[in-house]
Amino acid sequence: MPTLVTDAKFFNCTQSRELAEKIAAAYGSKLGNVITSTYSDGEFQPSFEESVRGARVFIIGSTHPGADHLMEMLLMLDAAKRASARHITAVMPYFGWARQDRKDKPRVPIAAKMIASILETAGATRIITMDLHADQIQGFFEKPVDHLFASTVFLPYLRKLNLSNLTIASPDMGGSKRAYAYSKALESDVVICYKQRVKANVISHMELIGNVEGRNVVLVDDMVDTAGTLTKAADLMMERGALSVRAICTHPVLSGEAYERVEKSKLQELIVTDSIPLKKESRKIKVVSCADLFADVMNRVHNNRSISSKFIM
Repeated sequence: MPTLVTDAKFFNCTQSRELAEKIAAAYGSKLGNVITSTYSDGEFQPSFEESVRGARVFIIGSTHPGADHLMEMLLMLDAAKRASARHITAVMPYFGWARQDRKDKPRVPIAAKMIASILETAGATRIITMDLHADQIQGFFEKPVDHLFASTVFLPYLRKLNLSNLTIASPDMGGSKRAYAYSKALESDVVICYKQRVKANVISHMELIGNVEGRNVVLVDDMVDTAGTLTKAADLMMERGALSVRAICTHPVLSGEAYERVEKSKLQELIVTDSIPLKKESRKIKVVSCADLFADVMNRVHNNRSISSKFIM
């Protein structure tokens, strides 16, 4: 008996409309019709305005705080499940709350695990995401997770820069594995920053492990939030004799005074994806789209083809 291949339909959460349109266009399709009604007290209700019965549904939306972004994804998953969609894939370029992936002190939640469970309860039968804060978050899910790497889009960009004396750097110890992977792909040296925090987003001390004198440095991280670590690392490396410092960060959270810090820092360029829409423009921030990567993987998933070729790292 031939394998049944159902129709694929694409829908977006409100915050990811622009990226979803790019993904659908790269796939060769269009976004489906979904509307969101909002009550005066802030409660909202998404509604699919077309049939999804028997279809493979891709719901595209990053879940960066506030909580409304996550809530919208959950409501859309539930609506698709109750509308008898055959397969429901939550496409989450940025998986929010991922920094809470363990108990780092008593009486705190493991939010990443809780959200994984809620997504599955809401109706997700598959998750597609990119550059999780910690790889082991995949293990919090019982359903299949396709964990993509932004290196697929960043490495071609870095190679086009044709930087001599290239050194890859991690802004903290936790990102050393990612930095080593990039350095292997680019055949470059690697250095690591060691930092101590007073509290979340506040660094008391930073030291550099390795030599950057006379080198063009590229810092690599999964996200940039307040940009405190990133800009401090860039300034430290320039003080230690680096020729230039760039940074590639997959998810541009960019909260608080991040834009101002980036502008005032010694960073020559900050390269990010469009997993989260920028709040404003900056002359130092370059956006490289991840739409083609997601469209290709979604096409392969829909047609039951391997996606292993998309994993550069």
